[in-house]
Amino acid sequence: MKKMFVLLTLTLLVSGALFAQISKGSTAWVSSYKADLKSGTGFFARGVGSLEMGTEVTVLQVDGNLAEVQSKANSSLKGWTAVSNLSTRRIVASGAGADASEIALAGKGFNQEVEDAYKTGGNYNFADVDKTEAITVSQDDLYKFVTEGRLNTGE
Repeated sequence: MKKMFVLLTLTLLVSGALFAQISKGSTAWVSSYKADLKSGTGFFARGVGSLEMGTEVTVLQVDGNLAEVQSKANSSLKGWTAVSNLSTRRIVASGAGADASEIALAGKGFNQEVEDAYKTGGNYNFADVDKTEAITVSQDDLYKFVTEGRLNTGE
Protein backbone atom coordinates (compact mmCIF):
# COMPACT_ATOMS: atom_id res chain seq x y z
CA MET A 1 0.00 0.00 0.00
CA LYS A 2 2.84 2.37 0.86
CA LYS A 3 4.53 1.67 -2.48
CA MET A 4 1.27 2.45 -4.30
CA PHE A 5 0.96 5.78 -2.47
CA VAL A 6 4.56 6.75 -3.28
CA LEU A 7 4.08 5.77 -6.93
CA LEU A 8 0.85 7.76 -7.19
CA THR A 9 2.44 10.81 -5.56
CA LEU A 10 5.44 10.70 -7.92
CA THR A 11 3.17 10.29 -10.92
CA LEU A 12 1.12 13.35 -9.94
CA LEU A 13 4.23 15.47 -9.33
CA VAL A 14 5.81 14.51 -12.65
CA SER A 15 2.60 15.00 -14.63
CA GLY A 16 2.08 18.38 -13.00
CA ALA A 17 5.56 19.49 -13.99
CA LEU A 18 5.16 18.22 -17.54
CA PHE A 19 1.76 19.78 -18.13
CA ALA A 20 2.12 23.27 -16.68
CA GLN A 21 -1.19 25.09 -16.90
CA ILE A 22 -1.98 28.11 -18.98
CA SER A 23 -3.43 30.51 -16.43
CA LYS A 24 -4.60 34.10 -16.17
CA GLY A 25 -1.72 36.56 -15.97
CA SER A 26 0.90 34.09 -17.14
CA THR A 27 3.21 34.37 -20.12
CA ALA A 28 2.85 31.85 -22.93
CA TRP A 29 4.17 31.27 -26.43
CA VAL A 30 2.31 30.24 -29.57
CA SER A 31 3.26 26.61 -30.20
CA SER A 32 1.22 25.99 -33.36
CA TYR A 33 2.21 27.05 -36.87
CA LYS A 34 -0.49 29.74 -36.76
CA ALA A 35 -2.98 30.59 -34.01
CA ASP A 36 -6.16 32.30 -35.20
CA LEU A 37 -7.61 34.86 -32.79
CA LYS A 38 -11.35 35.40 -32.41
CA SER A 39 -13.38 38.18 -30.80
CA GLY A 40 -15.09 35.77 -28.39
CA THR A 41 -15.40 32.18 -27.29
CA GLY A 42 -18.27 31.23 -29.62
CA PHE A 43 -17.59 28.95 -32.58
CA PHE A 44 -18.69 31.66 -35.02
CA ALA A 45 -16.99 34.57 -33.27
CA ARG A 46 -15.43 37.06 -35.68
CA GLY A 47 -11.75 36.58 -36.52
CA VAL A 48 -9.54 39.43 -35.31
CA GLY A 49 -6.12 38.27 -36.47
CA SER A 50 -3.55 35.56 -36.04
CA LEU A 51 -0.25 34.92 -34.30
CA GLU A 52 2.72 33.00 -35.63
CA MET A 53 4.66 30.26 -33.89
CA GLY A 54 6.95 31.61 -31.19
CA THR A 55 4.94 34.79 -30.51
CA GLU A 56 5.06 35.71 -26.82
CA VAL A 57 1.67 36.50 -25.31
CA THR A 58 0.11 37.44 -22.00
CA VAL A 59 -2.83 35.27 -20.96
CA LEU A 60 -5.67 37.62 -20.02
CA GLN A 61 -8.21 34.96 -19.06
CA VAL A 62 -9.00 31.29 -19.53
CA ASP A 63 -12.43 29.81 -20.24
CA GLY A 64 -12.29 26.02 -20.50
CA ASN A 65 -10.19 25.11 -23.54
CA LEU A 66 -9.92 28.71 -24.73
CA ALA A 67 -7.67 31.54 -23.62
CA GLU A 68 -7.84 35.25 -24.29
CA VAL A 69 -4.33 36.41 -25.12
CA GLN A 70 -2.56 39.64 -26.01
CA SER A 71 0.62 39.82 -28.06
CA LYS A 72 3.52 41.31 -26.10
CA ALA A 73 5.04 42.74 -29.31
CA ASN A 74 1.75 44.27 -30.56
CA SER A 75 -0.63 45.11 -27.72
CA SER A 76 -3.47 45.88 -30.15
CA LEU A 77 -3.46 42.21 -31.24
CA LYS A 78 -5.75 40.53 -28.72
CA GLY A 79 -8.28 37.70 -28.94
CA TRP A 80 -9.36 34.18 -28.04
CA THR A 81 -7.56 31.03 -29.18
CA ALA A 82 -7.44 27.38 -28.18
CA VAL A 83 -5.25 26.64 -25.17
CA SER A 84 -3.72 23.84 -27.26
CA ASN A 85 -2.11 26.57 -29.44
CA LEU A 86 -0.09 27.76 -26.44
CA SER A 87 2.87 26.57 -24.42
CA THR A 88 4.26 27.69 -21.08
CA ARG A 89 7.70 26.94 -22.48
CA ARG A 90 9.39 29.43 -24.80
CA ILE A 91 9.03 28.43 -28.45
CA VAL A 92 11.70 29.58 -30.87
CA ALA A 93 10.66 29.59 -34.52
CA SER A 94 13.84 29.40 -36.56
CA GLY A 95 14.46 29.79 -40.27
CA ALA A 96 16.03 26.32 -40.27
CA GLY A 97 12.68 24.71 -39.48
CA ALA A 98 10.33 22.80 -41.73
CA ASP A 99 9.35 24.15 -45.12
CA ALA A 100 5.74 24.31 -46.35
CA SER A 101 5.82 20.87 -48.01
CA GLU A 102 7.21 19.25 -44.85
CA ILE A 103 4.48 20.85 -42.77
CA ALA A 104 1.87 19.56 -45.23
CA LEU A 105 3.37 16.06 -45.02
CA ALA A 106 3.36 16.18 -41.22
CA GLY A 107 -0.30 17.19 -41.33
CA LYS A 108 -0.96 13.98 -43.26
CA GLY A 109 1.03 12.00 -40.71
CA PHE A 110 3.97 11.50 -43.08
CA ASN A 111 7.54 12.61 -43.31
CA GLN A 112 9.44 12.73 -46.60
CA GLU A 113 10.99 9.27 -46.04
CA VAL A 114 7.60 7.63 -45.46
CA GLU A 115 6.03 9.36 -48.48
CA ASP A 116 8.97 8.29 -50.70
CA ALA A 117 8.51 4.69 -49.53
CA TYR A 118 4.80 4.82 -50.41
CA LYS A 119 5.54 6.32 -53.83
CA THR A 120 7.99 3.54 -54.72
CA GLY A 121 5.76 0.79 -53.34
CA GLY A 122 2.56 1.36 -55.27
CA ASN A 123 0.15 3.66 -57.00
CA TYR A 124 -0.97 6.11 -54.35
CA ASN A 125 -2.76 9.22 -55.48
CA PHE A 126 -1.58 12.02 -53.19
CA ALA A 127 -3.06 14.59 -55.59
CA ASP A 128 -6.55 13.63 -54.38
CA VAL A 129 -5.47 14.09 -50.76
CA ASP A 130 -4.04 17.51 -51.61
CA LYS A 131 -7.23 18.43 -53.50
CA THR A 132 -9.39 17.39 -50.54
CA GLU A 133 -7.25 19.33 -48.07
CA ALA A 134 -7.52 22.44 -50.27
CA ILE A 135 -11.31 22.59 -49.90
CA THR A 136 -12.36 25.54 -47.80
CA VAL A 137 -15.77 26.47 -46.45
CA SER A 138 -16.76 30.04 -45.65
CA GLN A 139 -17.96 30.92 -42.15
CA ASP A 140 -21.36 31.82 -43.64
CA ASP A 141 -21.72 28.40 -45.32
CA LEU A 142 -20.56 26.63 -42.19
CA TYR A 143 -23.05 28.58 -40.07
CA LYS A 144 -25.86 27.71 -42.51
CA PHE A 145 -24.87 24.02 -42.39
CA VAL A 146 -24.82 23.97 -38.58
CA THR A 147 -28.09 25.85 -38.10
CA GLU A 148 -30.07 24.09 -40.83
CA GLY A 149 -28.83 20.75 -39.52
CA ARG A 150 -29.80 21.83 -36.00
CA LEU A 151 -26.32 21.07 -34.73
CA ASN A 152 -24.95 22.56 -31.52
CA THR A 153 -22.94 25.67 -32.40
CA GLY A 154 -20.70 25.31 -29.35
CA GLU A 155 -21.84 28.63 -27.88
